[in-house]
Amino acid sequence: MREQIGQEHRYAHSVRVARCAEILARAYGASTRKARIAGMLHDLARLYPPERLITEADARGIPTGELERAHPLLLHASVGAALAREDFGVTDPEILSAISKHTEGASEMSPLDCAVYLADTLEPGRDFAERASLWELARKDVHAAMRETLREMLVYLAKKGLPATPSALAAARAFGVEVS
Repeated sequence: MREQIGQEHRYAHSVRVARCAEILARAYGASTRKARIAGMLHDLARLYPPERLITEADARGIPTGELERAHPLLLHASVGAALAREDFGVTDPEILSAISKHTEGASEMSPLDCAVYLADTLEPGRDFAERASLWELARKDVHAAMRETLREMLVYLAKKGLPATPSALAAARAFGVEVS
């Protein structure tokens, strides 16, 4: 797996995500084993160049619209889930769901999906002002942590002038974030 990821920094991030996902899965009553696996494999396609992400998605029949073609990095979660299945033999639908939802979220997210999403965003290597307080919230209340983390994500995207995806907006609405 380390070889496939291809960058020590990204591998170290995946290890931290796996550890954090395990902690959160335990708190949320989800499988810690599945959380570790999803956390380790969540970024398999993260370092693919934009053209390759589009090519890999097209080759697998992963839907790509205008937004994904304009921002191919959005495809790394879906392509990563496909690689987890193809290259690592992962067939568990819960693990594959957590990998595919770790970037944008979705209107329906299981406790495992939430654990991996939050772990990816809040692992200790991330550097933003609210990280530590959101991590503490995540250890206590999955819904409140998802709501606040999704809210922060929407604020961040707005500041950067980037569009929120339909999946991210659906996730935000599902967790009670006011979306304009």
